[in-house]
This record gives sequence, structure tokens and C-alpha cells, in this order.
Amino acid sequence: MAAHGPLVPVTVHFDDLDALGLLHNARYPVMVERAWTALWNERGLVFAGDWAAAGDFCNAVKEFTITYDAPVKQPGAYAVRLWLERLGRTGLTYGFRFCSADGTVTYAHGTRVLVRLDPATLRPAPWSDRFRTSGQDLLRPRG
Repeated sequence: MAAHGPLVPVTVHFDDLDALGLLHNARYPVMVERAWTALWNERGLVFAGDWAAAGDFCNAVKEFTITYDAPVKQPGAYAVRLWLERLGRTGLTYGFRFCSADGTVTYAHGTRVLVRLDPATLRPAPWSDRFRTSGQDLLRPRG
């Protein structure tokens, strides 16, 4: 798989490890979420604290898939490579690779589908123009 999208640093802490000393399977999605939050914050898109003010952050996860490729055996510096597979009118699919800090070793990869919601009705709503513009460079080229 060709590298596309930014490599966002994350830190695995000792308390992220399970009883066997491996990164707990439930921590991978948390690390990916933290990476996305950092990326959007760098682009000036910040969660404002409530559903009405959340704007594009008023969304729900429809689907999450992950494949574990190799165990993370110790705390330290790692990274998550992030990209958008699809950016639709009300939904998007993003891809990720949880990897070594330099991006050369993949520990897990997957996708997540989000649906933008209207805060009053909780029905699908369109992404803002600002969000769409901010995410254009994250779209992985087809082909």
C-alpha cells in the first residue's frame, strides 16, 4: 500500500498495555481517534463542547474495522497514518495505519465510517464547506 496522508505522532503509555505487556486491542481505536483529533485541531477544526456548537463534530460512527498485523510490545512513540477513502455528502470513510514512529512498520490498519448528524434531529446532515475543503488533500487517489 502506497503511503498517503499525514503521519500523526501518538504515544503508547505503560497503562495502555494489557496483562501480557501488549497494547490492548481496545486502545488502538482510542489512539486513532486521538490522532484524528490532533489533525483536525491543527487545521482549525475544534470540538466546541456541545451538540449544537459541535458542527462537523456532531457525528456518529456507523462502522469500524481493524486488522491487527503485529503486536505493539512496549510503550513509546508511534504514529498513525490517516487519510480519507471517501468524503460523501453526509458520510465519510477514513483509513488508518497504526505504525512505528517513522511509518515503516504497520501494527494495525482499518477503516471507520462516520455520519454527520443534525444536532436537533440526529438525522444525517451535510458536511460544512469548511470541513470539505479542509479534507480534500486527505482523499486517497484512486487507481
